[in-house]
Amino acid sequence: MLKIIFKSKLISLMLMGFVSFFMLIGASAPAYGMHIMEGYLPASWAIFWWVVALPFFTLGLRSLTRITKANPELKLLLALAGAFAFVLSALKIPSVTGSSSHPTGTGLGAVLFGPLAMSVLGTLVLLFQALLLAHGGLTTLGANAFSMAMAGPFAAYWIYHLTTRLTGKQKIAIFLAAALANLLTYTITSVQLALAFPAPVGGFMASFAKFGAIFGITQVPLAISEGLLTVLVWNWLQSYTPQELELLQLIKKEPQSNESV
Repeated sequence: MLKIIFKSKLISLMLMGFVSFFMLIGASAPAYGMHIMEGYLPASWAIFWWVVALPFFTLGLRSLTRITKANPELKLLLALAGAFAFVLSALKIPSVTGSSSHPTGTGLGAVLFGPLAMSVLGTLVLLFQALLLAHGGLTTLGANAFSMAMAGPFAAYWIYHLTTRLTGKQKIAIFLAAALANLLTYTITSVQLALAFPAPVGGFMASFAKFGAIFGITQVPLAISEGLLTVLVWNWLQSYTPQELELLQLIKKEPQSNESV
């Protein structure tokens, strides 16, 4: 019992640390459009992305219900995954008009609980940011949710399992899952913006190349940083929540030679 209380306090302290870091870094920064900002997409495209995102969110609710009913002790870990995504995705750098560059933080939750569960956590993160921080918006929530809370987590999940199967090196898999999910999120955002605003000359492809190139300047270093930070958090989870990770069947028996990775 004492061990469980100790772990709960550690996770609570970590959540408080993430929030404090956000307040120090983000609170003093000027307000810029976050994700795709409110009212930026034409109504037809805003509705389209809502329709695309809703089935993932519905399936994610069922997944989360199964997880929490079968293993209620994992609720704190779920909260940590959501807080991690909230704080990282709230750290913003101005980029393309109507949007911005930022980490996503969704790779960790996707690896821990699967992409469907992360689709709900990520959408709730975006909803809270739209309502509380004026980041993103309600009309563009479907588009932002699809890119950050659905496409990114599915990529992270597949990349993690593919990398562990091919290399057996879990921490490399964690790094690649978080970093590449971040990049895919912004690839999808570039597609969304290019579809809504095709270039007068060159159409969709010219617009996609422009948005992607601008995002890439800031997003590549952010993706690398996010991958490294996610590995550090993973190491912390292995130290302080090993039973929960074993319950999720995520700790792999790696050869001793791989421990230094």
